[in-house]
Amino acid sequence: MIKRIIVLLLILAMIGGGYFVWQYHIHTRQSENKDNLTLYGNVEIRRVNLGFRVAGRISEIFFEEGDIIKKGEIIARLDSEPYEDARAVATAQAESAREMLAKLEAGNRPQEIEQARATVNERMASLNVLESDLKRAKKLIEGRAITEQELETIKAQRDEAEARSKLAEENLNLLIEGFRKEDIAIGRTQLSEAKANLKKTETTLKDTTLVCPNEGTLLTRVEEVGSVVNPGQIIATLSLKDAVWVYVYIPEPQLGKLAPGMKAEIITDTRPDKPYSGQIGYISPGAEFTPKNVETTELRTSLVYRVRIIADNPDDGLRQGMPVTVRLSLNP
Repeated sequence: MIKRIIVLLLILAMIGGGYFVWQYHIHTRQSENKDNLTLYGNVEIRRVNLGFRVAGRISEIFFEEGDIIKKGEIIARLDSEPYEDARAVATAQAESAREMLAKLEAGNRPQEIEQARATVNERMASLNVLESDLKRAKKLIEGRAITEQELETIKAQRDEAEARSKLAEENLNLLIEGFRKEDIAIGRTQLSEAKANLKKTETTLKDTTLVCPNEGTLLTRVEEVGSVVNPGQIIATLSLKDAVWVYVYIPEPQLGKLAPGMKAEIITDTRPDKPYSGQIGYISPGAEFTPKNVETTELRTSLVYRVRIIADNPDDGLRQGMPVTVRLSLNP
């Protein structure tokens, strides 16, 4: 009888201890759930489709798929000969416009002015001779020593010399005054246009080189050497190294617990003991249906809000589309 009582007491003690452990476990889990929020999502890596801004034939490609490319490194080049020829023509046109403007602003050369003055003096001398001939002819006509026709011929020669003299004087005055302000303004406009065209050719020549915008991994080589491509045509796709985040989805009742800047841990299946650090960078302002790749069954048909978790220290362990677990600490 005493043995039965002892066994019964032992059983009750075991039941009591088990109940205590169970209650402690529940309390601990409730405390953990209260302090942390666990969500599920997938890794997203920003991709960049690269191409040339000008058309041409690809002459060189320097990287293979999977290569890591640093910012500023040259990925590919086009045959630049046509663009170098266009720049040479634009350079010559700009130099010609510059020289023309310098000529307009400087005015005419002293030698040209002196030559025009000499022409004026020559024609004035010729006019004076014909003036004297005309006076003599008028006296001779009175004595009928010459005919009326001869007098008219001398008079016409005098009038022609007078007109030529006036024309030479006007040309001299124009040379002394220089070019008009309107002509100089047109020259300046032509020079500006030539400079703009030269800059345009230099820009297009520069665009024959495809430079890596940020460090990343070359995912795909769409075209190869020898291909003729159009402006904007995709040549390669680059996966950026410094832009990695995780999209998770949270139901509306828990939305008030989150805020931008909140710290997070990103846990992968391959390295569960070495989580990545991150923070909330964006919370969607509108609700949406949970996407199919979220595995939690209770959220598959619920309206949720999308949250973007930005990884602070991404490396090759975080890959595009990888499923991860995100743990948010609700205590600051």
